[in-house]
Amino acid sequence: MASTEIHADPHTEPQPDLLRREDARLLRGQGGFVANQPTAQMAGLAHAVFLRSPHAHARILGMELDAARAEPGVLAVLGPADFAGLQQPRVNGLLPGMKLPQAALMPADRVLAVGAPVALVLAETRQQAQAAAELIWVDYQDLPSVADFDRSGADLYAEVPGNLALRSETRVGSLPAGEASASAQIELPRVAAAPLEPRAALMRWDASTQTLQAWLSTQTPSRAREDLAHALGIAPEQVQVVATDVGGAFGGKASVFAEDLLLAVAARRLQRPLRWLATRGEDLLAGTHGRASRLLGRLWLDDAGRMQALDAQLEFALGHWLPFSAAAPLRNACRILPGPYRLPNWQVQGEGRLSHAAAVGIYRGAGRPEACILMERLVDEAARQQGIDPLALRLANVWPADALPRRLASEVWLDRCDLPALLKRAATLFDYTQRRARQRQTPDGDFLTGIGMALYVEPCGQGGESARLTALADGRYQLATGATAQGQGRETSYAKLLAGALGCAPAQIEVLHGDTARCPAGIGALASRSTAIGGSAVLKAAEQLQQRLAEGAALPCTVELFHHTAEEAWASGCVMLELQIARATGQPRITELVWVDDAGVLVSPELVHGQLVGGLAQGLGQALMERIVYDANGQLLTGSLMDYALPRAEDMPPRITLESLPTRSAANELGAKGVGEAGCIGLPAALLNAAHDALAPLGVSQLDFPLSAAALWRAMNSSSSSYSS
Repeated sequence: MASTEIHADPHTEPQPDLLRREDARLLRGQGGFVANQPTAQMAGLAHAVFLRSPHAHARILGMELDAARAEPGVLAVLGPADFAGLQQPRVNGLLPGMKLPQAALMPADRVLAVGAPVALVLAETRQQAQAAAELIWVDYQDLPSVADFDRSGADLYAEVPGNLALRSETRVGSLPAGEASASAQIELPRVAAAPLEPRAALMRWDASTQTLQAWLSTQTPSRAREDLAHALGIAPEQVQVVATDVGGAFGGKASVFAEDLLLAVAARRLQRPLRWLATRGEDLLAGTHGRASRLLGRLWLDDAGRMQALDAQLEFALGHWLPFSAAAPLRNACRILPGPYRLPNWQVQGEGRLSHAAAVGIYRGAGRPEACILMERLVDEAARQQGIDPLALRLANVWPADALPRRLASEVWLDRCDLPALLKRAATLFDYTQRRARQRQTPDGDFLTGIGMALYVEPCGQGGESARLTALADGRYQLATGATAQGQGRETSYAKLLAGALGCAPAQIEVLHGDTARCPAGIGALASRSTAIGGSAVLKAAEQLQQRLAEGAALPCTVELFHHTAEEAWASGCVMLELQIARATGQPRITELVWVDDAGVLVSPELVHGQLVGGLAQGLGQALMERIVYDANGQLLTGSLMDYALPRAEDMPPRITLESLPTRSAANELGAKGVGEAGCIGLPAALLNAAHDALAPLGVSQLDFPLSAAALWRAMNSSSSSYSS
């Protein structure tokens, strides 16, 4: 197996004496995942299995449940009639004029996607529930299905004409009448979040107190509590949601799902604890997907190489229902463009359409990668068409450091950063000038070599977060936060941050998160916001606590707040890489990768390092191999990890150079920016540019993701290419 050599500067290199406090329990198998919750004391625990639709679109003519109900160990078999009136959960209205489908959680009349739940089986064991589910008979009448980006099909919902649910448009200035200097069209397929722990739920209803305890694998416990309470028709105070440890999320656990709400209703009905553990196949089939977009753009330069105008058309597929943050990818992509560049004129239009497929939600980056990919592809193509070095073109058009922060003409606020410094430092570490010279001088051989780069800016979450801080009589402190964790080391970073503010040791601080009964209501972990916003709330709580103690408050002393940041922090960075593509097979191989990132003030450099490397691996997977595929009838062809490719250790580049070049954010008291999304933003764009750079001499002008060996080989050997194998 190939090894990866990672070079990091002291800002981001892990230190051996700074270990994550979470790791002790996780390495001992004592993690608080849903499947690990102690259930011995839960008398009567039953297990849930969902029967799912085999059709992308079909009318339900009849359903027979009696045979399943008669199976040994079966406690109940519930169908659409048992959940009548239960609706899809709320959606965040991020865009004006959103068309929200009024959909039942388990429709009685038709199914709208392969994998949609049509019945719920509850039994003493999971095996018994599965066996019974196979005996349920449903009479379907197949109906035509609407694929992603299909505008010609029938409406999925009457209240969403033309399946157009989301629309966004930004216009600044006007577009030139003449021909653009460069154009690009890129398709990003659906990808799966594929967390270590698939979706899971454990529900226990207490009839004596009329309360629900819910253990969920979720990023947003407080939001989940509200959605569960609404589904049950009770007050949020009657619901406790616990998400102690979450084995990865990446946006795929930001919303409650139909399964969560159906299970809660069933737990109250049966008066027994119920547990559902999704299989990997169920997550690929019915979990939310990411990306699923088509990007079209045009860029105009003047004779001096200054960017004059941008025209971008963005299409996003949405699937058959809208998760809470369904509008976030489209909104983010539209508001980020034109990214880090100064342009006097730009027009960005976006649309999101429903289809007979799994829902598309936020996925690590959520619109940021799409904006970066389109803009950076246009910049590289414009440089090629105009005969300008791509690094020089970027340096001539980025915002200078002394011009930031600023509010753009589109009303978007861009945070403080030093974009020229990021480009120049990456070029130095990458030895850009010499590599370009070697690329021009090296004769053709078994490999085609391309150099790619990407410069990015990314918003890191808006709004506020909660904190409750208590000074105890024994000298310890207890922090309860509304932010949550999915493996980022939230307990470690918050303890370290708070210890610095209070002048104590991190060991004196207990950090509570992910339990709505013990923590104040908050937002959760989304959009790389937990350090910039949640950390600022922690600092504000420490400030108020110290003031109260200085005024003579008795112990224990508690302060609780919900702290809003003034503006949204924006991170930035630059990726440069060298890519070799084998002529005979199309196999791509990154030979050198340099990444300079600006995440603002670094609270825990060792955790930042982990987020950078992990995000890079995920961005590499999206760029080179990952792709959810449906056939013409809406059937999923990538329903297991035998068919859906994930990156492995041997797929990582052999040499990675990471360096932090931080500038303090002007958006929050801490000065921090986000880092969790960064690897999925810059790397795919740089890889796409490198692949185009390598194949341009062969006449290849169009590449889409993933950049697999097969796709690159076909591009090299297409009729439009001048190369013959």
